[in-house]
Amino acid sequence: MNTLKAEKRSLAVKAKKLRREGYVVGNVFGRELKDSIPVKMQKGDVAKLLKKDHKGSQVMLDVDGQSYDVLIKSIDVNPLTRMIESIEFQALVSNEMVHSVAEVLVANHDKVVEGIVQVEIPEIHYKALPSALVDHVSVDVSSMKIGDVVRVKDLDIFSNTDISIKNDPEAIVVAVMAVRNSAVADTAEETDSADNGEDK
Repeated sequence: MNTLKAEKRSLAVKAKKLRREGYVVGNVFGRELKDSIPVKMQKGDVAKLLKKDHKGSQVMLDVDGQSYDVLIKSIDVNPLTRMIESIEFQALVSNEMVHSVAEVLVANHDKVVEGIVQVEIPEIHYKALPSALVDHVSVDVSSMKIGDVVRVKDLDIFSNTDISIKNDPEAIVVAVMAVRNSAVADTAEETDSADNGEDK
């Protein structure tokens, strides 16, 4: 489990000012915390962490020397600058089930020689105890052909008795679709129209 260092921040200092100084702001909340804890983290430390972890990942948050087992609940990214502005953390309790998400990752994409692999559901929503948390689900598409699909009920995570899936079991997660070359079709239609015009 990766660790991220943070400092408590004063709400008297505006988040915009802290971002200019190279920080990402955040907040820690949880059932056993009397009050939520506003925090700030070095932008470089956050970028390094998010190369391995993401929304739904479980990490250790070191706030001024106090360690918290937390879940990355949400990440707020500026749509214009693509810079991370804030992160919400949920402090975990060993006997409390929490809502989280697992990112869908496609494995062996390059082995699909016909058709296009399309991810229909990028995140699987579920509820589990901290000991059973997962941050991704891998879908091997190496043997899939055009028309094949993987549904929520087909995922390994669905059969895990420690995890309660919130998505529809019949929902399609990944599908292999036929390539539709609209440009070729349009060209063919234009040629047919021209030929018909000459016949008249």
